[in-house]
Amino acid sequence: MAADRRVGVAVDFSPSSKNALKWAVDNIMRKGDYLILVAVQPEGHYEEGEMQLWAISGGSPLIPLSEFSDPATMKKYGVKPDPETLDIANTAAKQKEVMVVMKIYWGDPREKLCEAIDSIPLSCMVVGNRGLGTLKR
Repeated sequence: MAADRRVGVAVDFSPSSKNALKWAVDNIMRKGDYLILVAVQPEGHYEEGEMQLWAISGGSPLIPLSEFSDPATMKKYGVKPDPETLDIANTAAKQKEVMVVMKIYWGDPREKLCEAIDSIPLSCMVVGNRGLGTLKR
């Protein structure tokens, strides 16, 4: 594949999504790739006019790592990334020499993750499990 691969990782900042992110960085990412963290927020009442626009238009713009590491910027999007996820993303950017960005969608994760594959477009998508035990699954 070409050096401009776009690898998507679905993140909700749960332990499962952190493991999926670590796995993607360790096993898929190569120098020059794009690591795109795809977050899906539930639909709701938005205080900011920008969030309404992004939800209607199909998601946020691609947010660079430097911006989604800033809590004030992420508050505007209604997302609270945890320090461990940010650490994994920063390490990947430095050690693997990849470009890390985030894209946020609003709605049903099942639909929006499929939409992300086509709209970004992604070369592949890595997702964790839902965190359900054997009985609940």
